[in-house]
Amino acid sequence: MKTALSLVLATRNPGKIREFERLFRSLDPETEWRFVGLTDFQVPDVQETGETFAENARQKAVHAAAHTGLVCLGEDSGLEVDYLGGQPGVKSHRFSSSGDDHDNNELLLQRLQGVPRELRTARYRCAISVASPGEVLVSGLGTVEGLIAEEYRGENGFGYDPLFFSLELGKTLGEASDLEKDSVSHRRKALEAILPGLKSRLLQMDSGSKEEGCPC
Repeated sequence: MKTALSLVLATRNPGKIREFERLFRSLDPETEWRFVGLTDFQVPDVQETGETFAENARQKAVHAAAHTGLVCLGEDSGLEVDYLGGQPGVKSHRFSSSGDDHDNNELLLQRLQGVPRELRTARYRCAISVASPGEVLVSGLGTVEGLIAEEYRGENGFGYDPLFFSLELGKTLGEASDLEKDSVSHRRKALEAILPGLKSRLLQMDSGSKEEGCPC
């Protein structure tokens, strides 16, 4: 029988939830991972005041854990474009005034209009933190390098995926299958960095809670 472990994913983005579900099960098929998102809880939106993805991921995890009383995974990720001095960076989700994916992509294309391919270098960066109430358990980082395409290519994924050309895959993440994207993604790399430590801590916590409830 598989060991069952549960996590709250501190996001309301269904695309991220589906991606994390795939990644956890791919990286650790021996464990029965169970996930819920913040739509299942009355948790107020967190104010993302960090200057880095790592700071924002930590804020999300700590905030969600404090309001749910459960172990929560906070993630912050975004796009860094070298020609734009690292923008949009931590403001990737709010790059345009609306924060809509299409509007963000349109603004990015506008800012890079006429910029040659060799200067369109970019990377997706991801930070993950997992917290229980009152304690950060693990944190990790991951990146994937690429270029910003001159036009939309593909309809898979979300965010900037139709414009992000992966050097490893030779196509945009919008053109990639879920399996292809998961094989190179920044979230996978960040998750790989924390998974052994996270699983160990969760098993310790689960064992401790069972011992506390033992009548012997």
